Amino acid sequence: MRTKLKSLPGGSVVDKTFRAGEKFARVRTEQKNMQYLYDSGDEVVFMDETTFEQLSLPHGDVEDELPFMQPSSSVQVMFVGGSPTGVELPSSVVLEVTDTEPGVKGDTVSNVSKPATLETGAVVQVPLFVNVGDRIKVDPREKRYISRA
Repeated sequence: MRTKLKSLPGGSVVDKTFRAGEKFARVRTEQKNMQYLYDSGDEVVFMDETTFEQLSLPHGDVEDELPFMQPSSSVQVMFVGGSPTGVELPSSVVLEVTDTEPGVKGDTVSNVSKPATLETGAVVQVPLFVNVGDRIKVDPREKRYISRA
C-alpha cells in the first residue's frame, strides 16, 4: 500500500510503501473542544472549555484555519501523544462580509463570482448578489462560499 505520511512536529511529507500484513505502533490521538482566545503574533492562544486551562500553538501550525476563526469561537484541538498538533474547524462558519464590489444588476444569469473580504480578514469567492454587511456561510476547509446565513 502506497501512502503519504506527514511528520507532525516538522510538517514534512514522505512517501512510504507498506507490505500487506505489516504492523506498526498505534498512535494515541485525542480531540478536545477549546475556545479560540487571541492571536499574539507568533502564537495562537486557546482555552480548554472544561478546565479553563490556556494552551498556545505556534502561529504556523494554525495559519490556514486562522482566517476563519473569530475570538471566543469553539474549535477542536487535536492532540497526538499528549501534545497539541493542530486545529479542526466546524464544517461551516457564519461570517459577515466587510468589503466587496457591488454586483451589477442583470448579471445573475451567469455563474460569475467576485472576491469578498470577511470580518476575520479571509477572502473568498462569492456570487454577485452578495453585498457588504451580508452574513454568509463559508466552508473553512475548502475556503468557499456555501450560502447566505
